[in-house]
Amino acid sequence: MTLNSALASDEIGLTKVAPFTRRGFMTATAAAAAGYSLAAGPVRADVITTDTNGLDTGPAAIKVKDGEMPGYFARPAGAKNPPIILVAMEVFGLHEYIKDVTRRLAKLGAFAVAPDYYYRAGVDLTKITEIPKLMPIVNAKPDSELLSDLDATAEWAKSQGGDGNRLGIIGFCRGGRSVWEYAAHSGQLKAGVAFYGSLIDPPNPLWPKSPMQLAAEMKAPVLGLYGAEDQGIPPAQVEQMKAALAAAKKPAEFHIFPGAPHGFHADYRPSYRKEQAEQAWAEMQAWFKKYNVLS
Repeated sequence: MTLNSALASDEIGLTKVAPFTRRGFMTATAAAAAGYSLAAGPVRADVITTDTNGLDTGPAAIKVKDGEMPGYFARPAGAKNPPIILVAMEVFGLHEYIKDVTRRLAKLGAFAVAPDYYYRAGVDLTKITEIPKLMPIVNAKPDSELLSDLDATAEWAKSQGGDGNRLGIIGFCRGGRSVWEYAAHSGQLKAGVAFYGSLIDPPNPLWPKSPMQLAAEMKAPVLGLYGAEDQGIPPAQVEQMKAALAAAKKPAEFHIFPGAPHGFHADYRPSYRKEQAEQAWAEMQAWFKKYNVLS
């Protein structure tokens, strides 16, 4: 078995990125104080910061089968019956970038919720400093538990006044894989958007089927947003997924962005590509509007 075949696609993409200079990045201390993950590496000084004006934001306490799962939510203040968008995080935990994305979605009119579904590990993933120490924890998350947690998050949002008939999901990196998995699972989901989500998994008994194997089981349309320079998810693999979905007559669209590596939307990391990230965000909005998640 080669090294790459033993690693998840997102791990390869995260560890094989272009070189960078230290200029324009926060110190590790400043990044930690600002709420960013330490394992994610250098944090850009000019990260996007979304204010809370006009929003209700805060921690969520989501009832799950074995207790209470923490999370973070943002919704338009005073809005009645807003659409629900689940935010599936990267492997780095519920850190400031994911919270900011949640606020950005709320500014678009959504009740956005990011569940901290790795909480059972009993360790704060944002405080882990090295990816090799982080991956065994996130790779131990069973898909069955993940899907149950996402269902519980949707139910929690509905109990708080969100519109369960306009349910969407967005995810990044490992969370992008979660989008594909959830689209094959949930009969309530209206649409999903996967940012560079893994399509083919390494052997793991906790992950019965990879997104590629689930192509014929998709219950909701998904928009896949990928980078042409992603070292873990090559364009040929994206085209393979596109063909599998087309053969199964499942609605989906893909955009492979030239010059974009894995994590091109992560505005806090060196992998960020502003032009591609902004275009992808616009395509995400159009997709959710097309399927009546966003107004």
